[in-house]
Amino acid sequence: MQYRRFGRTQLQMPIFSCGGMRYQYSWQDRPMWRIRRYSQRNLEAIVRRSLEVGINHFETARAYGTSELQLGRILPKLPREQLIVQTKMMAESSPQEFRRNFEKSLANLKLDYVDLLGLHGINTHGILHDSVRPGGHLDVVRKLQEQGKVRFVGFSTHGSTDVIVKAIETNQFDYVNLHWYYINQVNWPAIEAANRHDMGVFIISPSDKGGMLYKPSEKLVELCAPLSPMVFNDLFCLSHPQVHTLSLGADKPTDFDEHLNVLELLDRAEEILPSILVRLEQEAIATLGEDWVKTWQIGLPSYTETPGLVNIPVVLWLRNLTLAYDMAEYAKMRYNMLDGASHWFPGSRADRVRELDLRYCLRHSPNADKIPALLEDAHRILAGERVKRLSQQ
Repeated sequence: MQYRRFGRTQLQMPIFSCGGMRYQYSWQDRPMWRIRRYSQRNLEAIVRRSLEVGINHFETARAYGTSELQLGRILPKLPREQLIVQTKMMAESSPQEFRRNFEKSLANLKLDYVDLLGLHGINTHGILHDSVRPGGHLDVVRKLQEQGKVRFVGFSTHGSTDVIVKAIETNQFDYVNLHWYYINQVNWPAIEAANRHDMGVFIISPSDKGGMLYKPSEKLVELCAPLSPMVFNDLFCLSHPQVHTLSLGADKPTDFDEHLNVLELLDRAEEILPSILVRLEQEAIATLGEDWVKTWQIGLPSYTETPGLVNIPVVLWLRNLTLAYDMAEYAKMRYNMLDGASHWFPGSRADRVRELDLRYCLRHSPNADKIPALLEDAHRILAGERVKRLSQQ
């Protein structure tokens, strides 16, 4: 395993983290006696395999159902000084509820303290304000730090880049959990801001939200050769020293294995990546047109500025992935999550485009004339049954 300094925390963070949102028995709280033995045995096997390969960072959340409770059955059996344990509390709760939830988490984990505590879901300016205002969540965290129950504080986010940068620029956080990977690099300015503030940078779900790379399309496999798409994406992310760790949401012990192939490639990233990056870009240009590839993101409105709350950037992005890389399964899953995921994946689908006048909101786009038809086409190829977030299932 390789390790990187996790910003001003000074923690030596493994470049892969063991994420805890897929190995739990239930997304709802359950007493331990109701958790099946096979689930607990599997979780403990994952933890032991993680440590075996040098991954000593375990990341979970109060909102991950039985994840904390199940971890609490094995963590006390392990050398505490060798572990980096992180949990997260919902930032939408009241400060009082936030404190109660934290105490429940600590009891579930059977620990005296956590190394990293994240404010979970700083996705909007309003949630950010409520978290950092006097008497807000951060004040609660500061008291927990004084009591020795929390070492460092950060935040997780599915929000827009401007929200993330604003949170970073408060200089109140030691690290950030955010999305960034090859197919979606819009949060790079946030990563640069985090580095300016010497914050740790944790990438959320690079293999799932980064394109369901555990079951890639044949076309993507060919374009990423000789690497698998999963290894390519890991190498792409980790070739940037500003990125410190990638979350691996394992649901069985063998889920780490393919990722470990990256370790021997890191020193050769500059040799290996360029040809793959060129192939991916050339394929996008051949499929979508060079002008579109280079200009499609320019001047697009946010969903809050768009009639019908249509999330135009996301809809067009998913259409691009479908056409350029045959990533239809991934694109359909994400597209049909719109309308129902609140601020975790906001905005609406493009099913009502013909009823909407988009001229004003697209006034800054060089592609304004063609976008309405492309949105209709995206809905035609991507629409399906509504999809819920994992935590809603």
